[in-house]
Amino acid sequence: MTSVLIVEDQRMPRENMEHLVEDSGRYRRVASLSTAEMALAQCARHTVDLVLMDVQMPVMDGYTATRKIRALDDPARATLPIIAMTANAFSEDIQHSLAAGMNAHVSKPIEMKVLEKTIRSIKSGGGHRNATH
Repeated sequence: MTSVLIVEDQRMPRENMEHLVEDSGRYRRVASLSTAEMALAQCARHTVDLVLMDVQMPVMDGYTATRKIRALDDPARATLPIIAMTANAFSEDIQHSLAAGMNAHVSKPIEMKVLEKTIRSIKSGGGHRNATH
């Protein structure tokens, strides 16, 4: 079962993502964190299979956190799939996510079908993609 780290600074969207992930029955939520700093520390210490990263957070944004995760010494942790979550769905937003090292970009509000399709694409080696709706 895929372990998921949810990184979202706003309580309600974070709780919604928790419910989506848990209710699908396909994923195991490892943690839900409210800051990118905590996510970086979590990724450096523990192996997770997937990170759902909000891009707009105070202090450290999701783009910076992703770059720092990609710079970790452990290749397994440095290459873990990271999916950007944001309400911004313009092509320049998607390109910014991909340029930061994220594997994909999904638009909020997140739809489970879109998220699962994105995860399947990443797992099958589909590379960078955007998943807007």
